[in-house]
Order: sequence, then structure tokens, then C-alpha cells
Amino acid sequence: MRLRGVRSFALELARGPGGAYRGGERLSGRVLLDATAPLRVRALEVAARGGAATHWLEGRSVGINAVASDFAAVETFLRRRQLLLPDTGEPTTLPAGRHEFPFSFQLPLTLVTSFEGKHGSVRYCIKATLHRPWAPARRAKKVFTVIEPVDINTPALLHELALSCREFLGILAETPNLEAPQAGAREKLARSWYCNRGLVSLSAKIDRKGYTPGEVIPVFAEIHNSSTRPVLPRAAVVQTQTFMARGARKQKRVVVASVAGEPVGAGHRALWHGRALRIPPVGPSILRCRVLHVDYSLKVCVDIPGTSKLLLELPLVIGTVPLHPLGRRSLSVGSHAGLLLDWGLGALPEHPEAPPEYSEVVAHGTEQGLLPPLLDPELSLEGPFFAYIREFRYRPPPLYAEEDPNPPAEAQRPRCMTC
Repeated sequence: MRLRGVRSFALELARGPGGAYRGGERLSGRVLLDATAPLRVRALEVAARGGAATHWLEGRSVGINAVASDFAAVETFLRRRQLLLPDTGEPTTLPAGRHEFPFSFQLPLTLVTSFEGKHGSVRYCIKATLHRPWAPARRAKKVFTVIEPVDINTPALLHELALSCREFLGILAETPNLEAPQAGAREKLARSWYCNRGLVSLSAKIDRKGYTPGEVIPVFAEIHNSSTRPVLPRAAVVQTQTFMARGARKQKRVVVASVAGEPVGAGHRALWHGRALRIPPVGPSILRCRVLHVDYSLKVCVDIPGTSKLLLELPLVIGTVPLHPLGRRSLSVGSHAGLLLDWGLGALPEHPEAPPEYSEVVAHGTEQGLLPPLLDPELSLEGPFFAYIREFRYRPPPLYAEEDPNPPAEAQRPRCMTC
């Protein structure tokens, strides 16, 4: 609807429609107003809103009547407001023509990834409102996408420290160790017409818990078929959407990728030596929302004729930051000696030596450099700090004396002002 005197009223963001934001960034843009005549404006404001909402209906019978229960919940993540033309009590007259009003918001540090599901969603939008005296308000709205960064490079050392200092680092302790291997084993007795047909066992393992879209999950599995009929193994990545409201839960499962193996004959065994399962472009896991969760899992199952499936489920976390090539090296609190041996530093001396004299350090430093040479020439400056302190590690400081071994000369001594 075109208001009198207003040709167009629009809102633009600095990033295009495909640009996504994350927590801590600035949300910038401008409000465009094109007036055909001098325009009296009472106020112009911009508001940014965002949050998660869930809603569904559940029917139940009460006697002969059917009653529908309404479940709904809301969680707010973003609420910002900025006045571009404040309401001073007197209308502001804008001349005819095109006007631009820039705006900028600082997004909160923690924002949940945008999501659209069957019974809930996570949405973010920004809305501009033009207030005029004796005229309906004019509004313009833009929806923007937020991607919460999920880094799967979670060192085991930080995870162990968080577990040991849980009451001080509660938030860090909740962060899962996404580089830890995941494994499990299950078995099932195949039955047919109340007769035992043999035992079917399954064991599977993956090298880590965290992956990013586009990566390949190598699945290692072993299937023992002691039954009298062939079985078929399969593996799939399943997305589980969990919606919560008023103490109730609603779930929806979606298979996003799958791979099937060859049938395993009766009395035979099959091995998967890293069967490849590629992750398609899917949204990251949503774990820090009170009303909505998005989880992933790797399900390895064996179809057994005449009985239910043998199912093994391994948890997954889909992130946005891929694993660094050097991120697989994990540190342990009690493995400092092993760390030194791995980096070629050898064992620590039993009796630490005192540091050299200052004159010796200066003399060697001016000719050969202050840093001692590395034991391993292949080590680069990207290694740990222990690689550069070969000569002076864990040595006690020099002895302290009350008397100055090099007293100043008589002419350099400070004189008392009262003498």
C-alpha cells in the first residue's frame, strides 16, 4: 500500500541475501525513504528481533469428547532497538526526494543458528517503522540468517581441565570432546516362529565425534552372522529434531545420508575397513537452545529376516569449523614427559643446573643468537613453546645476596641532601 507522499519505503542490509551473521558481529544497513512531497514524520525506528519458537497440537479423548492440547514455547536471543528519528513531540519535516538513514547493531555473542522445522523454528529479522501524524505506520522487514560457529577442534586437554574444575568452568565442561573416537557393540538373537536361528553381532567405530558438511566419515565395522539366513548391514547419518514445550517433547527424524553394504551369508563374517559415508550440506548441530535441539547420529544397523533390526547408534556433532591438520594432537595433563619425548627434547635432568653468567649469555647472544638451536631440524616455529627452551628449562634462579657484588664508584654514589 502506497501512503500519501511516500513513493517507497524499504530496508537494506550491508550483506546480501546469502550473507550470514554470527554472534558478536555488527548488523549494519540503511533505511531508504522516497518522498514525493514534503513529509512530516513523527518518528523512525529500527528494531532487530530473534528467537526460537515451538508449537504443536496433541489430541486426546476425554470420555466421548476429543480435546486438543496446545503446546508452545518461546526463547528470545536478540532484542535491539534504535531510533533514527526520535519522537521529540513535534513532527520533523523531510523535503521531497530520496533519504537514507544508516543504522548499526552489535549482535550478542551467543546466537543460535537459524533453523526451520516442522514444529518449531529459529528466526531473526530486522524491521523499520515509519510513524507519521494522522497516518497509519509504514513498515519494512528483512530476514537475515545466523550461523553459530561450532568448532570441532576441541583439545582433549581443555576438556580434561574442564572436568576437573567443573564448579569453576561449568560452561567449558559442557563442551563435548569432539575429537574423541566413538565405538560400540551390540548383538541380537535371531528368532523365527519362536525358534532360535542364531546370534548376530555388530561392532562399529569412527575416529571422532565432530565433522563438518562435505567431509567423509570412515566407518569401521565388523558383522558376525551366526544365524541360518543372510543379513544386510547398512549405515546412515540421521538428523533428530527435538521440540520442547511445557515439559513435553516432539521429535522428528530425517535420514540425510546412507550407505548399504553387501549381504553377509549365514555363518560368515564381514569387515568394513573405513566404508565412506559423505555428509551432505546440512545445518550445524543446535545444542544450546532450551526449546529446540538439532542432533545428529551415525546409525549402523543389520537387517535380519524374520526379526527386528540390530541397531547401533553413535553420536555425531556437525560443526562449521573443520578439523585443523594439526588439531589431532591432543595433550593430557599427566603426559608432559611424553610430550617432551615426542618433540625430541629428551628426559628432564635429575639435578637442574644453575643458569650461566650474564656476561656469557651476552657474549654468545651477540655472535650465535639468543635462541638455542633445535634438536630436530624439521621442527618449525609452529611447535610448542617447550621446543625453544632446551637449555634453560626448569633451572633454579641464581643465589640472592644482600651485598652488591659490583658496588658503584665513590663519584657515582648518591649524596644526602642534608650533608
